[in-house]
Amino acid sequence: MENGTIESKKIYPSPNPNVRLTEIVYWSDGLKVKGLLAEPKKSGNWSGILYLRGGIQSIGMVRPARIAQFAAQGFVVFAPYYRGNRGGQGRDEFGGADRWDAVYAVEVLKEFCSGRVHILAFSRGGIMALWTAVLRDDITSVVTWAGVTDTVLTYKERPDMRRMMKRLYGGTPNTALTAYEERNPLLRLDETKAPVLIIHGLKDENVSPGQAYLLEEALKLNGQQHETWYFPEYTHFFPPAANRKTVKALTEWMRRNER
Repeated sequence: MENGTIESKKIYPSPNPNVRLTEIVYWSDGLKVKGLLAEPKKSGNWSGILYLRGGIQSIGMVRPARIAQFAAQGFVVFAPYYRGNRGGQGRDEFGGADRWDAVYAVEVLKEFCSGRVHILAFSRGGIMALWTAVLRDDITSVVTWAGVTDTVLTYKERPDMRRMMKRLYGGTPNTALTAYEERNPLLRLDETKAPVLIIHGLKDENVSPGQAYLLEEALKLNGQQHETWYFPEYTHFFPPAANRKTVKALTEWMRRNER
């Protein structure tokens, strides 16, 4: 089947009475991969947000309330689970071939939105977002929130993730550097024209601010349009009130970049 083709759809319980949720199975590199679609029930010519989750497997899984939060701002949102998750075929590779699940998810999203597609990534989703913007030429904007940008830095900073990374990448950055570099989107960042918004809490210990600084520096070197919102008081997860305020502000930023 052609990549991005929808295989099946089923209604999913929604936590928001104004938002309709649908679980979708679509094709990516010959695999059936799943994702969750959130649509405002009110009819409109809504732009799309590709929401790229963090974590791996059950950690950081797509939360219906989270994507409904963005749909309530007046967007159609599609959040791929990535291969190997929730019954999807294949294996989650933490930024390897599974990046295509994000790339082809844009085709799914376009079936339901106006055609304008923004990317919103959280944590591990940062790598997926930057690769999607590099590998496609139809992305309106990219927002990376507490986003991972460099897997070598992740390996150094997160001893608790090293076993998983060695298993997926075939070794450490010393013994399997090519596998780590192949996952680094910064090396090809100049291939996207999409403006980038970086959001990061400076007390984040899950994904260090250093990851954001690397991305910011690369964008500056390339002369690419970008903006940074750093929050000195916040960690990886923002308090509820700050989260709501940031959600509203970033969706307004997306709309400004449609003009």
